[in-house]
Amino acid sequence: MKASNVRLLAVLAALLCLVTAFQEGPWVALLKGNDVTAWRGFRQKEFPAKGWDVADGVLHHAKGGGGGDLVTRETYGDFELRFQWKVSPGANSGVMYRVSEEFAAPYESGPEYQVLDDARHADGKNPKTSAAALYALIACNASKATKPVGEWNKGRIVVRANHVEHWLNGARVVEYDFNGPALASLVAESKFKAWPGFAKQAAGHICLQDHGDEVWYRNIRIRRITAN
Repeated sequence: MKASNVRLLAVLAALLCLVTAFQEGPWVALLKGNDVTAWRGFRQKEFPAKGWDVADGVLHHAKGGGGGDLVTRETYGDFELRFQWKVSPGANSGVMYRVSEEFAAPYESGPEYQVLDDARHADGKNPKTSAAALYALIACNASKATKPVGEWNKGRIVVRANHVEHWLNGARVVEYDFNGPALASLVAESKFKAWPGFAKQAAGHICLQDHGDEVWYRNIRIRRITAN
């Protein structure tokens, strides 16, 4: 057997071991029709009385409606989250993960999958703060393809053994290691260095950000990933 074939088989075997070392749990809907009981306000006991509403299985935040950020009632360590999102012209929101309520705001602990109108919002001019980026830290790669404003985008976040992936419309656009030196270096050179709890939590809440703009989410589901 050629040496190149031996190396290929070794790589495939290693990948197979990595895949079989983890078990993916059943999918759980975080939005069942118009049922929002999986969510509550950040550092609150109940779902916000204003700002957020749900109809026909779509979670909506009204522009300037208030209400604050939403978090899941449960916490997650390693997981796969799938969701669809769309924004109004110029709108900004985000999905944060491993969020801790020990801190004053979700962004002080949870990395963010940016949700944005790239064309009209100022953040769209910077690849590191554009849609699906790891907000203010890592830009999307060249496979990124965002739908026009008003159309649904498919988002996906995978955290497995601290390896994180952001997906947008079927393409993996960002990947990094949660506790890795590369991320630590990026954080040290960013505004997040002011928050010692940022990207340090082994588990936390999923958070939908209230950035004051109009945004919609639907088909939000998650499954836990655990080591065998």
